[in-house]
Amino acid sequence: MDPNHASKVNITYIPNDFVFSILSKLPVKSLRRFSCVRKSWTRLLENHNFINIFCKNLYSGSHSLDDDICVILNQVVLDPFHCTFYLLSGDKFENKVKLDLPPPFHIQHNRVSVIRILGSATNGIICIYNCDNHTIAVLWNPATQEVMVIPPSLAEFKREFITKITLHGFGYDHVRDDYSVIQHVCYTKFKEHRLDNVIPHPFWEIYSLKNSCWRKIDIDMPTRNWIYNSDLYLNGMCHWWGKNNNLVSFNLCKEEHFITPSPFEDVHDTLDIHLIALNGHVAMISYSKKAISFQISILGEFGVKESWIRLFYFRCLSCIEQSIGAGEKGNIFFTRKDGQLVCFDLTTGMVENVGLKGEILWSQTVIYKKNLQLIGAIDNLNINLLVHLQFNRQE
Repeated sequence: MDPNHASKVNITYIPNDFVFSILSKLPVKSLRRFSCVRKSWTRLLENHNFINIFCKNLYSGSHSLDDDICVILNQVVLDPFHCTFYLLSGDKFENKVKLDLPPPFHIQHNRVSVIRILGSATNGIICIYNCDNHTIAVLWNPATQEVMVIPPSLAEFKREFITKITLHGFGYDHVRDDYSVIQHVCYTKFKEHRLDNVIPHPFWEIYSLKNSCWRKIDIDMPTRNWIYNSDLYLNGMCHWWGKNNNLVSFNLCKEEHFITPSPFEDVHDTLDIHLIALNGHVAMISYSKKAISFQISILGEFGVKESWIRLFYFRCLSCIEQSIGAGEKGNIFFTRKDGQLVCFDLTTGMVENVGLKGEILWSQTVIYKKNLQLIGAIDNLNINLLVHLQFNRQE
């Protein structure tokens, strides 16, 4: 064949099997973009077999050979009330190590308060806080038992108004080599006070571990919708489900945010939203009360509603009640109606009992990688002093 003639030949046909194989291995963002090239490629996102293969490729990329990666379970039981933290490891999470809570939470037995993990574990550090008022929070490395108490906010506390502090995210700022916490402060008047009383304006503030202080930031973004387990940290960004039923993503390094609209047309049908990380992507577990079903969607591009891809859909199993977190290998943790915790393997469809109980609304799991690097230390005298000051500010 004439080489010049061959160079002019247009190849317009690509075998479907070849396309199928290539597209199933693409990143989420690229898959959504390339699906617009042809109608047949768009329909692949509705093809059950294709999505199954795509999911397996996605999950296989998240399988880690690192023995230091495990799961932290925050077990909350209401009767009798207690919060217990466990380190879970093993193929079926058969290894359970009970963790001693750090100060000041280990001395607050007289206060019945739920303890929560904010966002995700970051470089072996987690941020835990008092869920009642968000004014007591610490950074804690369970591997070294180090703890850093986060100092009081810049918020004002006066008798003329109610001060509400809401933690939104914890993560690592790689540009400044710093750990940060972001929270929102707002004020409400007491009904019995005169309407002309002036109250301060709401504001956002960021805490810097390196500088050990808070500073206000000039930004206007939606606050979080207080749905349990609806906050996440991933790759330098804090994410939470906003009150406008959209995903809010805050970049800690650039201090800018993105809003990604919900993929659901009927937001009122979605009873529960749970943010998780799947192989470096933001994903969402949602529960539809109309269809009585769960679905898992993954986000390809921040700010683009159309980049959501539904990966998994299943009607509620008789034993499953609510999701509480995700593992490293496509495992999703759920609570059963009887309070038992189970792990649902997305690749096999098998449900395994964890062997522990947990409250439906409060229990949670986060992926954790041990890190022996020191983050600093603070003695118990200073811890108790800070806690005492923070409680006094609330009263």
